[in-house]
Amino acid sequence: MSLFRIVPGLLASAALTFFLAQPAAAQPRELPDFTKLVDDHGPSVVNISSSQGRAPRPQSQAPGQGGGGPQVEEDDPFYEFFRRFAPRQQPPGPGQSPGPSPRFEQNSLGSGFIVSTDGYILTNAHVVENADEITVKLTDKREFKAKVIGTDRRTDVGLIKIEASGLPTVRLGDANKLKVGEWVLAIGSPFGFENTVTAGIVSAKGRSLPSENFVPFIQTDVAINPGNSGGPLFNMRGEVVGINSQIYSRTGGFMGLSFAIPIDVAMDIQTQLRTTGRVSRGRIGVVIQEVSKELADSFGLSKPMGALVNSIGKGGPAEKAGVETGDIITRFDGKAVNSSSDLPRIVGSTRPGAKVSMQVWRKGGSKDLGVTVGELPDDRVALRAPKPKPQAEVAANRLGLVVTDLTADQRAKLNLQTGVVVDEVRGTPRGDVRAGDVIVAFTARGVTTELKTVAELNRLLTATDKAITITLQIRRGESNIFATIRGETSGG
Repeated sequence: MSLFRIVPGLLASAALTFFLAQPAAAQPRELPDFTKLVDDHGPSVVNISSSQGRAPRPQSQAPGQGGGGPQVEEDDPFYEFFRRFAPRQQPPGPGQSPGPSPRFEQNSLGSGFIVSTDGYILTNAHVVENADEITVKLTDKREFKAKVIGTDRRTDVGLIKIEASGLPTVRLGDANKLKVGEWVLAIGSPFGFENTVTAGIVSAKGRSLPSENFVPFIQTDVAINPGNSGGPLFNMRGEVVGINSQIYSRTGGFMGLSFAIPIDVAMDIQTQLRTTGRVSRGRIGVVIQEVSKELADSFGLSKPMGALVNSIGKGGPAEKAGVETGDIITRFDGKAVNSSSDLPRIVGSTRPGAKVSMQVWRKGGSKDLGVTVGELPDDRVALRAPKPKPQAEVAANRLGLVVTDLTADQRAKLNLQTGVVVDEVRGTPRGDVRAGDVIVAFTARGVTTELKTVAELNRLLTATDKAITITLQIRRGESNIFATIRGETSGG
């Protein structure tokens, strides 16, 4: 009887002893104190305001755009998806006369940070590009006129300079050593409120964003708003690890997703801007797409990885190196290409003229190639070939595609020796195949066959089990794409 009365007391005593014996590391920790970091490095952060004369936005332009925002229609799924932080231009107010000129002044607010004692300042390109006048304000209230040394739209990095000396500078860190979950801090001027401090954690690394091919963004949950653009992202050691650049927002304000340019990317850009006034990037002349699980299965890869080559520029570095359409680039210059978004960054950071090794997956095996990297031009214009005209109606195959052989005229116009043209897609579309596409090759179980006739395509379809995933190589305009058609599965 007494045993049952004694045990609870023993348990309570043991629990208390166990708790008191626990090391300090197991007990709750206090939140980090950012005060010393702000005191030490806050003076290196500046407020940037710029102005320029601009024509009013055309009425046909979607609202909320301009000033560096994405040029998309209002019903586009990426409308307001990634908005730059600089406030948008405003037309003359009520009662204001536009005067003899339709141009008006646009004022932008942003942030930046000093990287050299003689006045070089890093910020975002969209804060300062095309500005007629730039004013930099320091924390000690001094103001300077700045000149633009250079901007790079592809990474959104801008470099400006003020005439001053003995300025406080930031300490640079290594973005590669950042860990997800690590505390980070931003200093900037959201909505013009100077030297505002916000903090959060690293949410993810190496993020790829739409239309941003050259930056592996750092994602954080640090509160970032218009005016923070171009400001520094600090780690807890007081080192700058990124430049706050973009936010995910459907309202224009902070929604918990912020993106920063890694400082190593930014410093490489600033070095080139400072020494040559322009940024030089490598290119190999290929159009690529992501490798899905279905594509990987089709090409015999053990897992989805690499960049699938859709088309190759004539006379370009890739063609000279022996790259073929349908190759999957898995390594470049010793660096793994885990996804298609990795390749532009790796190639772009390679100096033009460099001779590097490249590994591709071709016909079920790896092959090493040597390539001399070219230089990416500033402007590229895509041309489209005439769309093939449909032939007389024929029966659809088991994919729901009505296909006919290419005529001699179509072969000449498209500069194709093989392929069958898709006249019509019937029923529920399977894969990304459209009327007017030219199917040039068929891949199943890692084996690729060039298609010369409709009969050959039908023979391959008959010989391939319906449960097998297949890939069609398609010529669409001037581009080559790969359309995966998943195998049919039975069951309810």
